[in-house]
Amino acid sequence: MELVSDRLWVEKALTGDQQAFGELVNLHQHAVYNLAYRMLGERGEAEDAAQETFLRAYAHLSRYDSDRPFRTWLLSIASNHCIDRLRKRRLLWLSLDEPLPPHPALTSHEVEPEDAVITNERGAAIQQLLDELSPEYRAAVVLRYWYDLSYTEIAEVLNTTESAVKSRLFRARQALAEKMNGAPGNAKLAFAMEGA
Repeated sequence: MELVSDRLWVEKALTGDQQAFGELVNLHQHAVYNLAYRMLGERGEAEDAAQETFLRAYAHLSRYDSDRPFRTWLLSIASNHCIDRLRKRRLLWLSLDEPLPPHPALTSHEVEPEDAVITNERGAAIQQLLDELSPEYRAAVVLRYWYDLSYTEIAEVLNTTESAVKSRLFRARQALAEKMNGAPGNAKLAFAMEGA
């Protein structure tokens, strides 16, 4: 059903209907923002990346292959843009000791304060582990475990092969396990990863 409505909105947008593209933005903005946030780890930068993703999608809408899901195409643009931003970030000197803001989905006004602290610590620990992965590994992990995409879909989004995706995920899991086991306070990180 989503594929059909996406195709209709794309067709209308290609005729110059800006409201149709606005509907595509409304349908997919959360998925794009969440991917960007998990990739970049910073709320403001994720918002910028999501906006840039939609600008690029609009500019290149005529290149969209309607046989593919629009969401997959959009996430491909977003992940490639985030990888580019991460590569540029390496050129800058940034402190890795600065705490990350909690993910909006992990906070709620209805939870008890202790639960909120645990949730925020868990989110920060997970994000810190993700931040230590290379951009390619991070993209594969986010697409697999946050978006539950298949190896085939991840390969399509990242423009690579399924075997390369499997290899990246395997190496990423190894790196995460080593970081959890070798980090001071690893029991805290292991606790934080439970239920992630």
